[in-house]
Amino acid sequence: MTISLTGTNLDIETVVKVAREGAPVSLDPEARKRIEKCRALLEDKIQKKEIMYGVNTGIGELANVVLTQEQVEQYQRYLIYSHAAGYGEPMPEEVVRAAILGRISCHCHGHSGLRPVITETMVELLNKGVTPVMCQKGSVGACGDLSPMAQMALVPMGEGEAFYKGERLPGAEALERAGIKPVVLHARDGLAMINGSNVIAGMAALAVHDVHRWLKMSEVAAALTLEVLNANMKAYDERLHKTRGYPGALESAANVRRLTEGSELLDRPGKKVQDAYSLRSTPQVVGAARDALKWARYMVEIELNGAADNPVFFPDEQLVLTGANFQGVPLAFALELLGTAVTTVAVLSERRHNRLMNPHLSAGLPAFLTKGAGMFSGLMLSQYTAGALVCENRILSHPAATGSIPAAADQEDFVSMGMTTALKTRQILDNAQAVLGIELMAGAQAADFRRPLELGRGTRAAYGVIRKHVARLEADRPLFDDINALKDAVASGEILSAVEAAVGPLA
Repeated sequence: MTISLTGTNLDIETVVKVAREGAPVSLDPEARKRIEKCRALLEDKIQKKEIMYGVNTGIGELANVVLTQEQVEQYQRYLIYSHAAGYGEPMPEEVVRAAILGRISCHCHGHSGLRPVITETMVELLNKGVTPVMCQKGSVGACGDLSPMAQMALVPMGEGEAFYKGERLPGAEALERAGIKPVVLHARDGLAMINGSNVIAGMAALAVHDVHRWLKMSEVAAALTLEVLNANMKAYDERLHKTRGYPGALESAANVRRLTEGSELLDRPGKKVQDAYSLRSTPQVVGAARDALKWARYMVEIELNGAADNPVFFPDEQLVLTGANFQGVPLAFALELLGTAVTTVAVLSERRHNRLMNPHLSAGLPAFLTKGAGMFSGLMLSQYTAGALVCENRILSHPAATGSIPAAADQEDFVSMGMTTALKTRQILDNAQAVLGIELMAGAQAADFRRPLELGRGTRAAYGVIRKHVARLEADRPLFDDINALKDAVASGEILSAVEAAVGPLA
């Protein structure tokens, strides 16, 4: 079904549908009228020779340079050329698509001043699968994601590069193959394509979706470890968490109870009066991450449905206001919090994994989960990998959002560095998916040592998928393929899908 974009109807799930699943989009008719009305205002002011930033002036420190009427038409092309100054590997195609979607949504408000044909061409890029090549690095997250979005803007002009049907092509060739007519930029068109934090927002939207899925997977991994270690489940009693009141903690405890329902492993005698923090703190820690995620979603969805541009045109009032709606700080703060939350929960996973490895802490399991400890090292080295990933995530959790470096001859003397935050948050999550994969591998190995006692309904489903990818460790073998396979099963949602099919959707 085609998603009609109004400027106010984007949520995280819609971004995922368009960016990853290729759902088609269209401009809502009322949104097109707003774009036309705003363009009429701009053209009237151009005819009256009113001075407007980025329309008939330079930008940044050059904002005081007034362009001639002849220069106005050429300026937008040179603006895109000069700003396409990024570095590094291409952005993932899903991120580029999410960024384009967010920019189209911004235009739908009718505050950007560009011609409708520009927005319609961007719609065609999405619907016909032409994905501009945008370098990952170069945005400072203020005045928008200028460098990567300028690379995006080259493609509608028939320049730059794009991915099309699996090939990396010159932009003009990609447009021709897809049947898209290139555009010639007029006044304001170029700046209106690039002047917002849309790449950060797109990456953030995908991260919010993926972090929610990852947090549910962290509860699956925790539940499996709790069972094989015969944890005291009083720590997961709903009454306990109601006394404190955090919504996330209540959700997390409820999920673990559902995952372990029917577990014979948890019916064994010999429980401790009180387990170590890593076993009994999961609801509080994952719950705090869940509550952080809700705030991040709130911030990102405001951005997806707002008009982040400069200047901002108000046709009904015949008004043009300059400001800083492009600032990436709101998104940077949300992403910094997400990165910190994921890193913290990954630390909890590694500490639980440690208890599975250590025969002094593992409730009778063999050292490093191998029958031949000494001759065999079992899963010993998998903890080294988890530890390395956790260490890297701690370093990546150092905030970039406090790292402003002034630009544009100090006219742009405070920037958000939100793109750096977005990139490192994405890497934090990638590492954390592997950390969970390692705990799940150990949990499944431990469950085999507890046979014939059965796991709970949810963890039993998870075990089935784990064993589809990773065989029981009978004698030492290289583990890197196993770890990578389980990381992929965590990231793809394969394990979570099986679990939710068994117990129903988790919160």
